[in-house]
Amino acid sequence: MLFQHLALTTMKPILFLTTLLTAVHLTAADADKPKADAPKPKAETYLTVETAGRDYVDQGEYLNDWGGAQVIALGEDKFRLVTYKGGLPGAGWDQETRNQVEGKRDGEKITFAGPNEFKAELAGGNLSISTADGGPWAMKKTSRTSPTLGAKPPTGATVLFDAGKAPDQFAGGHLDDRGLLAAGCKTKKAYQNFSLHCEFLLPFKPLGRGQDRGNSGVYLQDRYEVQVLDSFGLKGENNECGGIYTKAKPAVNMCFPPLVWQTYDIDFTAAQFDAAGKKTKNAVATVRHNGVPIHDKFEINGPTGGGQPEGPTPGPIQIQGHGNPVFYRNVWIVEK
Repeated sequence: MLFQHLALTTMKPILFLTTLLTAVHLTAADADKPKADAPKPKAETYLTVETAGRDYVDQGEYLNDWGGAQVIALGEDKFRLVTYKGGLPGAGWDQETRNQVEGKRDGEKITFAGPNEFKAELAGGNLSISTADGGPWAMKKTSRTSPTLGAKPPTGATVLFDAGKAPDQFAGGHLDDRGLLAAGCKTKKAYQNFSLHCEFLLPFKPLGRGQDRGNSGVYLQDRYEVQVLDSFGLKGENNECGGIYTKAKPAVNMCFPPLVWQTYDIDFTAAQFDAAGKKTKNAVATVRHNGVPIHDKFEINGPTGGGQPEGPTPGPIQIQGHGNPVFYRNVWIVEK
């Protein structure tokens, strides 16, 4: 894979960077699994930015005129750098040029090294990259906010939950000490066709891997799961954040770093059945993750893993509890 045309805006002409990197793909299935005979390190879980430590401060997104980069904390002073030509996912990336390289903390800085004398150094919110072809090229840290964060319920909407309110609409609803809805509950009412808005907060779990890294899910009619997972910097598979679990991967991985509020906006039309109970049309879902379309009128051909059997009757919205402290707020629904 090729790093191409990495440039920093200056008064001089744009510089170009070309370097070959060995891609080590991080997926929800194989991300840095420990050896079978090695003791598994304790996967510390952090729920607030204030307690997350310096690895969290360095993790995040970086930009310059050439494109974007994501730095992922992997615990034990290890990191991964992923670069995207054109911009960040959902914000300019050409969806073709994606490269990654490993790095490690060295004192107050994090260093990355690769072929063709590729070197990168991260310190104080600044990412500097150079190769045998030139440099250094600088990237500055940035942060993004979903354009639908804090979206107000429209006329006719039912507010299922908002921060600090009692979770009366949910069976098994329970709050943390911040008044946020914890994963592991479902609505008391069943729904057929609807638009759903919800906001979720993933924990920072740098030593977690795959499905152990902030796992939850939003089940439509208790049948079809839109996966919730810390998939920041991953490729975007059907078992990662935004995936319709095992059915369809997102068009782009829009997962923000953990401990940053994220949004799902979902339009759902239920499957249809004839009088004999035979399905005549699949359920259809359009999903926007952090404001970006990731599924467009996708036909779901059956229940996802753990989902209830299909049928003509409506079903509840389940906020899946999967052993990880994932929290929700500003959840509302409009029936169609």
